[in-house]
Amino acid sequence: MEGREEIKGSKPSFPLTFWEVAVASTMVLGIVLGLVGVYLTMPASDYSFLRLPRNLEDLQLLRDNLESYTSDYTVQVLVGYCAVYIFMQTFMIPGTVFMSLLAGALFGVFKGVALVVFTATAGASSCYFLSKLIGRPLIFSLWPDKLSFFQAQVAQRRESLLNYMLFLRLTPTLPNTFINVASPIVDVPYHIFFMATLIGLIPAAYITVRAGIALSELQSLGDLYDFNSIATLFLIGVVSVTPTLMSKTKQ
Repeated sequence: MEGREEIKGSKPSFPLTFWEVAVASTMVLGIVLGLVGVYLTMPASDYSFLRLPRNLEDLQLLRDNLESYTSDYTVQVLVGYCAVYIFMQTFMIPGTVFMSLLAGALFGVFKGVALVVFTATAGASSCYFLSKLIGRPLIFSLWPDKLSFFQAQVAQRRESLLNYMLFLRLTPTLPNTFINVASPIVDVPYHIFFMATLIGLIPAAYITVRAGIALSELQSLGDLYDFNSIATLFLIGVVSVTPTLMSKTKQ
């Protein structure tokens, strides 16, 4: 209860700063203008296949139909992909893993990783801003215990917060959705949240995008993260917090 009272007591009159409002407004405006541009420039056709994939069969069908458009309407496909991914990430809609696989299937490893990291970071930022505005009641009701734990860890690691946030992004210690929603509530500064997200999502994005290239060979989502992949992510995560641990030992 004390943790909850402390969080509520620090609430400002308007949660977002000028720069946060500017970033959020730019993203919203960009998505709207981008979707309008896609609508006006795509040819008349049957787009009934366009729906959010819920399983690997849906994803393969979407990939098969989009491949022909990707070569002739690359910009439109990219803009549409970005808008959908950011929207899903902002409003915590499940299925972004399928979108990451789709990036690999359509654009290859390097372009796919860059695309996934960009859209995931933009979507996480939008979720951060939205949560800062209206997320308190939601997170208190959904994850009260996780929130108390996260708040205590952030307060304890305030001087090396970037390393800790990197560790969380690199490892499955806490769900990414929870991190996006909870970070503004426990006063994680946006620039730290942004950098940890941008850098920390790269390894997992690489694993997923690479799997998307051989989409037809993928039997289930469980095949994405085998023991070696998870162990590698944890190893990278431990490396990210090693400087913090060494500095504490010297003190």
